[in-house]
Amino acid sequence: MTRIVRSENYTYNDLSDLIKTLCKQYSSIEKFTIGKSVSGKDITALRLSDGVSSTLFAAAFHGSEHITTNISLMLLEDLAYAYENSRSSDGINIKKALEGRGLIFVPCVNPDGVDISILGARAAGNRAGEITKQCGGDFSKWNANIRGIDINHNFDADFPDVKRREMDAGIYLPGPSRFGGDRPESEPETAALVSLCENENIHHVCALHTQGEVIYWGYKDYCLNRCKQMAQILAATGGYALDVPSGTAIGGGFKDWFCSRFNRPGFTIEMGRGANPLPISGALQIYLKAREMLTICAIL
Repeated sequence: MTRIVRSENYTYNDLSDLIKTLCKQYSSIEKFTIGKSVSGKDITALRLSDGVSSTLFAAAFHGSEHITTNISLMLLEDLAYAYENSRSSDGINIKKALEGRGLIFVPCVNPDGVDISILGARAAGNRAGEITKQCGGDFSKWNANIRGIDINHNFDADFPDVKRREMDAGIYLPGPSRFGGDRPESEPETAALVSLCENENIHHVCALHTQGEVIYWGYKDYCLNRCKQMAQILAATGGYALDVPSGTAIGGGFKDWFCSRFNRPGFTIEMGRGANPLPISGALQIYLKAREMLTICAIL
């Protein structure tokens, strides 16, 4: 198998071309649009197999963490290859494992933020001056969407507490990261994922972030026992540690919202080690280390 997904930066236009190539190579992959970003970019979802319920992988909530787009699509590519060729992946017969189960991938939740992180001011349009000032000219660490709202703080999971913790941390205005907006689900990127989950029967979700090689699992007491059991299996398989978020990372996130809204399992997996943005050249290495864990997450 010659890999289509590579360890290189994918801007929105590059990603659009890559997805077309994947869909052409693998007829089992179905592409559909779940919404648009603030600047009008499509937020694309990819379905592999269909069933009573689906596992959802979502990546690149944060611009500087766009390496997770590569990792999620490497997983999809490997699973699609195994699915169409009746092969095993990490000892698992994928076609058999996916009987009655679907997979949905949203490889880039925040296309505007990713383009800003990769391309800098020229991706910010008429907000270039404002964004340049907010990030001090270091666009590579930009996490938020083009309005300066952190998507992973914008979900309706104890949002008043999220705002209180932001203010305690001195975060009052839009910026590169951690400002969750003035109200939950104010951003079209957030609304797109909410709508997807409301309209699909999602068994559990996996949000890919960087970095630390840790797994944050569940939220409060929602689906506690099942979620903990799944998290322990993932941690044991991938060598990642189980952890609990603190400070401004509590509440407002996608997995927090999903667990509390549906009382079903949700996981945030922090891929790789180092400082964000992780070198894109390491995408394949990070993926291969975590592949068995992610494959098991897909079928649990």
